[in-house]
Amino acid sequence: MSLQGKVAIVTGAAAGIGAACARKLAAAGASIVATDLDRARGESLVASLEAMGTKATFIQHDVCDEAAWPTVTAAAMERFGRLDIMVANAGIAIAGPIETMRLEDWRKQQAVNVDGVFLSVRHAIAPMRASGGGSIIIMSSVAGLRGAAGLAGYSATKAAVRYFAKSAAMELVADGIRVNSVHPGVIDTEIWDKMSEAQREKGVNMRIDPHERVKAIVPAGVIGTPDEIAEGVLFLASDASRYMTGAEIVIDGGMTAGAAPRR
Repeated sequence: MSLQGKVAIVTGAAAGIGAACARKLAAAGASIVATDLDRARGESLVASLEAMGTKATFIQHDVCDEAAWPTVTAAAMERFGRLDIMVANAGIAIAGPIETMRLEDWRKQQAVNVDGVFLSVRHAIAPMRASGGGSIIIMSSVAGLRGAAGLAGYSATKAAVRYFAKSAAMELVADGIRVNSVHPGVIDTEIWDKMSEAQREKGVNMRIDPHERVKAIVPAGVIGTPDEIAEGVLFLASDASRYMTGAEIVIDGGMTAGAAPRR
């Protein structure tokens, strides 16, 4: 699954799944434009990529800010000459029951998780078309496939981008641009720590608590790693998946297959 000569933008790249995706794509030969709000960690990531011989650059970037997007795509085109891969990974989760969820928190999740994905795709189209096509990978979640108590706002956004990916795939197929979504389960990243903390503070009986109840909800009995999600992203970014568009890759240890066996 070589990506030699290809150029990728990865949003939310400073940590977690985004950082793992940037490293995995770089290891396969891609040049990387990494974006994130966290400048210190983003620059550290790029330094580590450059140390392994990858051409990479970091841009501090809010995915909700449409005015900033031309700078991101221009960085790919001006520095590396093309754009082949967009990993629309940036996202947030705010846990809480519907009854007490603030409209502000609902809208914030919509802005980052839905508007940010829309802008990622919209601004990737022209440079990808100029490059002869490409692959757009949208990071959804198992929360976009099934409901979860205490995660109504997050689930709504992840379901939205699931179907947005399918519509975009149909719209862009004639341009040689493929659009697919990835649906991680419980993955060992900071987002789950933050949601678990919010759960404890608000007394929400969330179904997903990776540190206390993982064996009860994940048939595989273990928490996934960011690298395992990045492997799926690498597949979708590469020509190995050239006949796939509008599809979903679910990487969840069996969560959406059925109930976990008793142990």
